[in-house]
Amino acid sequence: MTIIKHELRQGKVSFLIWTGAIGFLLAVCVFLFPEMKNEMERVNDLFSSMGSFTAAFGMDQVNFGTLIGYYAVECGNVLGLGGAFYAALVAVNTLSKEERERTAEFLFTHPVSRIRVLTEKGLAVLIQITAMNLIICVLSVGSMTVIGEEIPWKELSLLHLAYYLLQIELAGICFGISAFIKKGSAGIGLGIAALLYFLNLIANITETADFLKYITPFAYCEGADIVADGSLDGTRILIGMAVALLGVGGAYLQYNRKDLHG
Repeated sequence: MTIIKHELRQGKVSFLIWTGAIGFLLAVCVFLFPEMKNEMERVNDLFSSMGSFTAAFGMDQVNFGTLIGYYAVECGNVLGLGGAFYAALVAVNTLSKEERERTAEFLFTHPVSRIRVLTEKGLAVLIQITAMNLIICVLSVGSMTVIGEEIPWKELSLLHLAYYLLQIELAGICFGISAFIKKGSAGIGLGIAALLYFLNLIANITETADFLKYITPFAYCEGADIVADGSLDGTRILIGMAVALLGVGGAYLQYNRKDLHG
């Protein structure tokens, strides 16, 4: 537990900044809904005539005049990108920073195995991602309560669960990468998250790239699809969780045989 506590202390400032920023933006989006509600008919007409741009963000499948339709697209993009960037940054730095900051030699002079270090660091990443999502979910529900709208519990829960799983998958991938690199990890983490986001946009725009939806985790986080179907895509989620497990497994294999430089 010592390593977990140390990781949580080290990541406290980053956690507060990212959680505060995402939570604030989500709350602002929700607070804007009553002002925009009366204009939503014109907004729906506008979005429906924007061709591939509309399809890219799933705006042709939801009604912006409803809170959950508005939330799925507007707030979904904030939570999707913000949460993905945070999860990728936390996970991709967790192992590589020991060599980058030259603390690996000091860490392994203590009676602690590499497996224990990996496990506790991985749990610390999971705790931070879980805590961020719980706080953000509470803020979203609180904001909806303040504006006096009925809370669409089922759809809201599915949306937040999907984005949580997205972050877990990205964290697993980046945790694995973290075991192979020493420097420049932040850029790699952000780059992977951004790449997967844009792959999903491409898959939405053209049918010939539909196979990309089985590669990018953003495909099972499409707010419009979740609201329209009232469920998550189990097949894509299973693929995503398998990829996350492969990333974690790769981290254990590589880190246990890696020549660490302190």
